Amino acid sequence: MTASTAETSTVPHPHPRRWLILGVLMLAQLTVLLDNTVLNVAIPSLTRELDASTADIQWMINAYSLVQSGLLLTAGSSADRYGRRKMLAAGLALFGIGSLAAGLSQSSGQLIAARAGMGIGGALLITTTLAVVVQIFDDSERVKAIGIWSTVNSLGFAVGPLLGGVMLEHFWWGAIFLINIPVAALGLIAVVRLVPESKNPQGDRPDLLGAVLSTVGMTAVVYGIISGPEHGWTSAQVLASAGVGVLALGAFVRWELHVPYPMLDMHFFRNQRFVGAVAGAILVAFGMGGSLYLLTQHLQFVLGYGALEAGLRTAPLAITVVALNLAGLGARLLPKLGTPGTIASGMTLLAGGLAAIALLSGGTDGGYGGMLLGLIVMGAGIALAMPAMANAIMSAIPPEKAGVGAGVNGTLAEFGNGLGVAVLGAVLNSRFFALVSVSAASLPAALAAASSAEERREIADAFASGLATSQLVGAVAVLLGGLLAAVLLQRAERADSAVSGPPNKDTNKDTATDTRTSAT
Repeated sequence: MTASTAETSTVPHPHPRRWLILGVLMLAQLTVLLDNTVLNVAIPSLTRELDASTADIQWMINAYSLVQSGLLLTAGSSADRYGRRKMLAAGLALFGIGSLAAGLSQSSGQLIAARAGMGIGGALLITTTLAVVVQIFDDSERVKAIGIWSTVNSLGFAVGPLLGGVMLEHFWWGAIFLINIPVAALGLIAVVRLVPESKNPQGDRPDLLGAVLSTVGMTAVVYGIISGPEHGWTSAQVLASAGVGVLALGAFVRWELHVPYPMLDMHFFRNQRFVGAVAGAILVAFGMGGSLYLLTQHLQFVLGYGALEAGLRTAPLAITVVALNLAGLGARLLPKLGTPGTIASGMTLLAGGLAAIALLSGGTDGGYGGMLLGLIVMGAGIALAMPAMANAIMSAIPPEKAGVGAGVNGTLAEFGNGLGVAVLGAVLNSRFFALVSVSAASLPAALAAASSAEERREIADAFASGLATSQLVGAVAVLLGGLLAAVLLQRAERADSAVSGPPNKDTNKDTATDTRTSAT
């Protein structure tokens, strides 16, 4: 074993201030994750004040997540080699500067560019928080710490609309970004003073070409999905974008297979445990991100709630996730159900919640009860599935690659979130534009162009129908993904059992130990 591996894989004496450090890391993580969904309730304000179209709004949301997705792996590799505390500090600084630019933006283009800049800082932050958690906690406490980390991840995605609603109730839309600046400044001071430096000096060099190829590929593919309903799925613009995306992602895979220092070692995909966790992680984020994006629009545009009211009505999702994780439900069920069973149960609940929202919300005439039920069921599913998948992903990657492992996990969440917004948004738009005869770029524009109250009602009904269709599509995707993940993880456990004998009953602790043994 090399010295660097020993430094990364063992914690003989847990850091005396590890829980305080964890609090600092989670504050930074929460701030970054909030910005994935905080814009959702600001959509009416942005549409009105910046004259933003539906495609503009989707790019304001996706620019942040797509840049993060492309850079997370490189950021994780850089943190392993150059120092995780350094990358945390750099990420906080860049995130604060990007937030200032976003808050002062005067056009859709400026805001999209600022959000992309924030994504660079966010990539550095997301990869290093999980990697540092692995460093400062020993085996006896690491699972609990990862559970808290997973809770903050879920909370960040779910509570964004509520925070955005509170801010918009009292301030203009730019305040939702400017509030990040004091948090970033305090986090930067705390990181420099409290977080110990850790790195693997013999780690791989950053794979810059891989980062460029993956970012270009994902951006082009999602752009095609966003543009499809407006320009037509067979239009030259959409086909050219999709073609560029597929070629770039193909070149990325080929480059990663041959480069001596890959950003993502493709051989990881031979590990069925890794593949199963990857499939599940993408689709959890897919369902949660896409659903919240659509629900906040439905609450405001169709049911007429204000920004704060809409945020409050999506809060039960976050409350359920936090309550169940803090109660330790997932930690208690994991030894009984095993990783495959826990993930399958969680994904089934998440799919059921999406279906409940689609079938029980009642369109423009329905009450809030069906949506509330769906959000609670979704929260229960996320609380079960996410910690188990994060643990499975980290266990499949060698410990000296802690930063890269965190980058893989973060990439999946960010890509799944962006893909959920794009795909479910595209399904909604396709259904909506197929049902209405008004030519408009967005629902508010269509309502403004309507000539009568009856026509406005038809437009609102068409939007509600599109939302229900998109939620059902998301439910089917999540359910099938959960079953696939469970099957792959079950096969991996059987293969491990055939090689090494009966598995350890404590499934919370066996993964890290197995990885360390193989690394040595």
